[in-house]
Amino acid sequence: MPDKSMIVTSLSFKGQCREAFDFYAQVLGGEITAAYPFGEGPPDMPIKPEYKDWLMHCWLQVGDYALMGADIPPEFGPNIDKPKNGFDVTFHSKDIEECRRVFAGLSEGGQVQMPFGETFWSPGYGNFSDRFGIPWMINAVPSADWMPAHMRGNG
Repeated sequence: MPDKSMIVTSLSFKGQCREAFDFYAQVLGGEITAAYPFGEGPPDMPIKPEYKDWLMHCWLQVGDYALMGADIPPEFGPNIDKPKNGFDVTFHSKDIEECRRVFAGLSEGGQVQMPFGETFWSPGYGNFSDRFGIPWMINAVPSADWMPAHMRGNG
């Protein structure tokens, strides 16, 4: 964990945190620096035996950025099975090919809402929910001289 203040998105899962974070690390090129299962918690921790391998805390470091995650037993998170909404994990890069790669990798097995392509604000943008139900936005940051197709003219 960095020694400076930061805001980190924490994602909740129902038993798939380890699988999801291994997948994110592979696609994003990050490193999982912490993965603590409930079974390694204090002996008096009120957790059912079937959750002992679920992660109570996971940390993925990707450069200067991070994602946190945990598995939430249904009795502690009654809405854990409902679709995730009200947020998106976002990936921004000046490298459009990196954005294409990340979009293709993370959206595999998920549900694409907007295919990756040019928009009026970006040379490449798309959004989807990954195979774990986590919503993502991938955005290519335009260069200073970029302009959208409708402003480039017809010729």
